[in-house]
Amino acid sequence: MTDGTNPLKVGQTLLKTDRPVGIVGYGAYVPRYRLPGTEVARVWTGGTGGSPIKEKAVAGLDEDVITMSIEAAQNALARASIDPRLIRAVWVGSESHPYAVKPSSTIVAESIGAAPNIQAADWEFACKAGSEAMQAGLGFVGSGMGRYVLAIGMDTAQGRPGDALEYTAAAGGAAFLLGPADESLALYQGSYSYVTDTPDFWRRAHEHYPSHGDRFTGEPAYFQHTLSASQRLMDMMGTTAQDYTWAVFHQPNVKFPQRAAKMLGFNDAQIEPGLLSGVVGNVYAGSCLLGLTATLDVAQPGDRILMVSYGSGAGSDAFDLVVTDRITERRDRAPRTQDYVARRTEVDYAIYTRYRGKLLTD
Repeated sequence: MTDGTNPLKVGQTLLKTDRPVGIVGYGAYVPRYRLPGTEVARVWTGGTGGSPIKEKAVAGLDEDVITMSIEAAQNALARASIDPRLIRAVWVGSESHPYAVKPSSTIVAESIGAAPNIQAADWEFACKAGSEAMQAGLGFVGSGMGRYVLAIGMDTAQGRPGDALEYTAAAGGAAFLLGPADESLALYQGSYSYVTDTPDFWRRAHEHYPSHGDRFTGEPAYFQHTLSASQRLMDMMGTTAQDYTWAVFHQPNVKFPQRAAKMLGFNDAQIEPGLLSGVVGNVYAGSCLLGLTATLDVAQPGDRILMVSYGSGAGSDAFDLVVTDRITERRDRAPRTQDYVARRTEVDYAIYTRYRGKLLTD
């Protein structure tokens, strides 16, 4: 999927840290409320046309990116069993931060006991803000600037009432505590990022809901970036789809990651544990990160994982990870991702409208 015109050598585009690093702890969070896709169809199409997913997770009245990030971070800390005061950076990636000018990261850091001797910041890059935070965190730890970094991808995604996005735009995400390799439950092998100016999805200031380019979001956007990042990383690592036990892709719906996986040579079994969009929706910056937590919940020592994000605007981050023996002793220190998926309370469109602030009373 590369165009062959890049003058850089392979070793110059592979991202790899100076010292071995990996994932020390991980945690997921998905709200309990679920809106069936049939409810959206009932209201806007009279029940015709179907739905791209079964249902999506909806944040409650007392939930936002900050509260959800705190629980996911606590789960990651529980698995890692470290003192939060040892964390040197807390980074929260999202496109639905509660405040336009106040960081989410400082509140999360304070709440988990990591403040004040840390670096904190919020990240934005549409749906790959979370993987950007991970990419930077791996570099931060790998350079020796700090022993641990907490990287989070979390969203309460919005879709205009009646728009196609309303079927899938959901809430949830994941947190990853990154640290030295000798403490890691999954080792970082290398990564690669592929970015172009492809305006498939956007939201200007003061707009409540995003706009998108309809079918333009497919071939030149999601697939061009996802496939290019995946194939380029595998070329540099000297691997093929058969060398990976599992693969996780960004999930705006169910069909896109299935198709991308097939085009790259992966089979359905390799992506099954991490393919959650059908039952929780598209959690944007937390999408592939949440899929990675579900995959780690079932992975065994020695398993190799390819994770590839996608963010509109547009770009993809591809990661190569190998699971270690520490996974078996740590994964049950916190709720598994499927525990959150199974914990569900169905709501109708009216309750969803209230919870997401779509009904204006002023």
